[in-house]
Amino acid sequence: MNGVSSVALDISAVRAHFSALNRELAFFDGPGGTQVPDSVIEAITDYLRYANANTGGPFQTSRQTDALITNARTTAAGFLNASVDEVAFGANMTTLNFALTRAAARDWQEGDEIVCTRLDHDGNISPWLELARDKGLVVRFADVDRECRLDLGGLRSLLSERTRVVAFPWASNAVGTVTPVAEVAALAHEAGALAWIDAVHYGPHGPIDVQAVDADVLVCSPYKFYGPHLGLAYGKAALLESWRPYKVRPAPDFPVASRYETGTLAHELLAGFVAAVEYLQDVGWEFVTEHERELGQQFLEGLPGSWRLHGVPTMEGRVPTFAITNESLLPPEASRRLGELGLAVWDGNYYAVEVMQRLGLDHGAVRVGIVHYNTREEVERLLAGLDEIAH
Repeated sequence: MNGVSSVALDISAVRAHFSALNRELAFFDGPGGTQVPDSVIEAITDYLRYANANTGGPFQTSRQTDALITNARTTAAGFLNASVDEVAFGANMTTLNFALTRAAARDWQEGDEIVCTRLDHDGNISPWLELARDKGLVVRFADVDRECRLDLGGLRSLLSERTRVVAFPWASNAVGTVTPVAEVAALAHEAGALAWIDAVHYGPHGPIDVQAVDADVLVCSPYKFYGPHLGLAYGKAALLESWRPYKVRPAPDFPVASRYETGTLAHELLAGFVAAVEYLQDVGWEFVTEHERELGQQFLEGLPGSWRLHGVPTMEGRVPTFAITNESLLPPEASRRLGELGLAVWDGNYYAVEVMQRLGLDHGAVRVGIVHYNTREEVERLLAGLDEIAH
C-alpha cells in the first residue's frame, strides 16, 4: 500500500489513504456507499486526462482503453474467483439484475416459481416481482426468525420442482445478518434451481469466492467496497452462454459475459474499480475483518439501553451493520440530530422493504454501518451521541 507494510498496518495508516476522512464528520453511512481512497480518485482522473477514448480504434488512447477494459475484467475475475468470461459491468447492481433476470426468464412458463427472502434488498426482489407480473410466475418468501436469521427449514419447505431460482443476500443491508451462502446454494441446486446471490452489502466486509459457494449468478457494487459508482455481475459461463441477452446486434459476443453489458462502459470508473481492488488487496481481508469485528463488538457492548437493536445480538453471523430504534425518537429525527453532532448515519428502510415490514417498523430504523476505516474513537463518539439524543 504505497510503502505501508502489511505487518505494521494500523488504522492510522489506513485512514491516511482517504483524504475524505480528514474532517470532523464520522462516516457510519458505509452501507449506502463508502468513501474512496485517493488512489481511486487519481486512477479515474488519470484515465480521463491521458486515455479517454472509445474502444476499438487504431490509435493510442483507444488502445489504452481496450487494455483498461481487459485489466478490469481480469481484476474482477480475481476479486470474485471467476473467469474473465464470467464477469460483466453495468451502471449499478439493480440495472444489471433487471437485465440478467429477464434474459434468464425468457423461456419460463406460467406457474414457475422464484424463492426470495425477507432479508433481501429490493434490487433482488423487484426484478422477480416484475417478471411474475409479466409472465404469471409465483414469488415465495423465506422468512426470518426473531433475530433476523434466515429460516433454512422454512426456505427448504418452499422449494419444489417448479422452483427456478432461489434469490438471497450474502449479507443483509438492513440488519447485517450473514446468510449461510453455500448451504442455501446447495438447497437451491438440490431442487434444480439457480442460486442467485446479492453480495452488494457483503462486498466491503469479506472475500467473495463464487466457486467456493457455488453461485450461479452473483451481483455486487464497487461503490460499496471503496470504489466508484458501478455494478459488477458474475454468471457461470455455461449459464450465460445458454441465455439470449437483450443486446444491440453489432455488440460483440465475447467475452461471453460482455453480451450483458449494454452500450459504452464507464471506462473511467473501471479504472477506479481496479484501483479499489488493488487497495483492498494491499490492506488485506485479515485486517478488515478483525478490525470491523472489534468495532462491532464495541458498539454492541456500549449501545445505550434506551436503544433497541433489531437483529443478531452478537458479532457471530453478522457484519457490523446495525438497525436500531428508540421508542421516543423517530428514525428521521434521530439521524438528523446525529448529523448535527457530526455523525453520518441513515434512517428508513434502505430498500429492504420486506424485513422492515416483518419487524413492524413503519418508519424504518436508524442504520449504523461500520467499515474498516472507522476508529474506536468514532464509535465512542457515536455511542455518546446516541445517549445524548435519547434524553
